[in-house]
Amino acid sequence: MGYFDDDQQEGHKRRHWIGPGLIGIVIGIAVVLIALPGILESDMLPEAWTGNDETAQNGTNDSDLRPESTGYVSVNVSSQVTDVVDAVSPAVVGVINIQQQGDFWQQQGGEQQTEAGSGSGVIYKNTGGSAYVITNHHVIQGADTVEVVLSDDTRIEADILGSDLFSDLAVLQMNGDQVQQTIEMGTSENLNVGEPAIAIGNPLGMFLGSVTQGVISGTQRTIPQDFNQDGRADWQAEVIQTDAAINPGNSGGALINIDGQLIGINSMKINQEAVEGIGFAIPIDVARPIVDELEQTGQVKRPYMGVEIYSLEEVPQTEWHNTLNLPDKVEGGVYVWRVEPGTPADRAGISRLDVITEVDGEQVMNMIDLRKILYQEKEVGDSLTVTYYRDGEQQEATFELVEQR
Repeated sequence: MGYFDDDQQEGHKRRHWIGPGLIGIVIGIAVVLIALPGILESDMLPEAWTGNDETAQNGTNDSDLRPESTGYVSVNVSSQVTDVVDAVSPAVVGVINIQQQGDFWQQQGGEQQTEAGSGSGVIYKNTGGSAYVITNHHVIQGADTVEVVLSDDTRIEADILGSDLFSDLAVLQMNGDQVQQTIEMGTSENLNVGEPAIAIGNPLGMFLGSVTQGVISGTQRTIPQDFNQDGRADWQAEVIQTDAAINPGNSGGALINIDGQLIGINSMKINQEAVEGIGFAIPIDVARPIVDELEQTGQVKRPYMGVEIYSLEEVPQTEWHNTLNLPDKVEGGVYVWRVEPGTPADRAGISRLDVITEVDGEQVMNMIDLRKILYQEKEVGDSLTVTYYRDGEQQEATFELVEQR
């Protein structure tokens, strides 16, 4: 009975509001029909739905067309990338490694020129009738002749001013009369993970001016390099990680930001079947002083301690205490994995598993901190004082830096 009584009351209520409700619906439909044309023409719609061609003819600025609070993504990003690529591409070139090789079918001693490999390069300066190109050391390694291929397929023979194995950088010089564009240098110091990155190069030596787009996947990465294939790292390369496709032949090409500025020199990728979208570029802030030195002197002189080191952050925290016996106050540093016999560090008493936390009073949190001090603030012959921990005790050692061989 109670349920039936509630239903009767509900039906009585419906009879009271059904009339006003129908009137409200009719009024609402009328309002929509009157207002709809004005809504469709309003600025509330995304740019892609409004007459941009017409507004462009009227001289309206792009910023005036951008919705203020609709939350739509601007469709101008794609055209911005296109404009950037158009402006930068002439400064990105192909680099051909040509070597002399003996020919079995010719007379004894006969040789012919053979294209031994190809890569990419970036024109960064054109002055005094000469243009200067950055590329990778491995692109021109062993070359007897180097040719630069401009964006219009013009080939120009270039001289190798200098090349550096450790940084994988080289500088070429060529006649600049036919060079139309140089690249604008940016900075890699303030890169953010997730920001756009564009790679331009000459993949496979066949597709000059190829463009791939992605994002910055990581900054201040370090990749061990084993040059003599003895199973031990000879160098730790500081790189930018990107998912922009970097294929064979892209080496030496440009990694640029959305403003068309050079932020890195494409250098390598992880070539494993299960790995996709992991490429690396040399940060331009790391490359610039090396490029300047190669251009001026043809070689890079580096101060050398004589140790193989790794960042402490790569070691599990439990090992900081159990194996390295570090006190709780230590928050970072580099640990010594190997000491080269007869080097300054060896003579100063540095040993395996020592943890360096300061250099000349400056805090060292990782390998990058140490390398910045060593390569940007120090020269061959300078004295260096390192603060390190061994078995939980803080110690110091001072020695003179020698040239790296």
